Amino acid sequence: MSDAVVLAESIGKRYGRTVAVQDISLAIPPGQITAVLGPNGAGKTTSLEICEGFRRPDTGRVRVFGADPLRFDAVQRARVGIMLQSGGVWSSARPLETIRHIASLYQNPRSSDELIERLSLQRPGRTPFRRLSGGEQQRVKLACALVGRPELVFLDEPTAGLDPHARRAVWELIEEERQRGAAVVLSTHLMDEAERLADRILIVHQGLIAVEGTPQQLTARSAADHIVLATGVRVDTSDLLAALPRGTVISEQNPGRYSIETVVSPGVLGAVSAWCADNGIPQHAIAIQRHTLEDVFLALTGDAT
Repeated sequence: MSDAVVLAESIGKRYGRTVAVQDISLAIPPGQITAVLGPNGAGKTTSLEICEGFRRPDTGRVRVFGADPLRFDAVQRARVGIMLQSGGVWSSARPLETIRHIASLYQNPRSSDELIERLSLQRPGRTPFRRLSGGEQQRVKLACALVGRPELVFLDEPTAGLDPHARRAVWELIEEERQRGAAVVLSTHLMDEAERLADRILIVHQGLIAVEGTPQQLTARSAADHIVLATGVRVDTSDLLAALPRGTVISEQNPGRYSIETVVSPGVLGAVSAWCADNGIPQHAIAIQRHTLEDVFLALTGDAT
């Protein structure tokens, strides 16, 4: 991708006998949010640290804005905003002073007072960072990463520990970064967050990119949608199974609630409704349930945690 802000080519990293990253290539374009997902130990954090310039790859190479991030000068470094999962702010620093100080280091910073207000940091702003709650610390680190108007932003678990209101405020700020043309790289364990925000998703597993695509592409590639039938009573579904397409699987999720894995079509829905009517079975609810990004993630990574 010629306009890629970040271009990683076959990067690999090991620690002794442990292979953290096997062979990962990626291209991060401007004006998009790219979510990097993966179970613990999958290699996503090491891959992003290499792209951020914190680690040197053993194999392959990385270019950020066309240069090696390990050799960035101050001007190049100012084009990148990084929010780490832990650390990144002095433990004794007071948030208001810290955010305003960081803003003063840039030629055209974002309004620090605006970020402080939108992230509700006025009240805890005079408390030492180490004494803040986990959610407050997350919001301070996000403000520090965004205040310099970076062209590339790395965000590691930006909404961890946040309440729904704060989470929504963070989402709005992330979406605004995309709108102004920044490249955003988001690492998260929250599938709904990735599905909501990301233009493109990479799922990393065992040091490799297992799959990538838009949220719609990834959910479309999973197994067919399924029908959920609620009868309120336990029933024998053997006759229903015989009336549906070959390969259909019916399982009882809870007493009186059945999951019908099949190729969903109007004809199949009609067959289920007709079977209920013909057999005097109450049809409390019937719905098509789509497979989610979490379903795709679990199918690809198995029982990894």
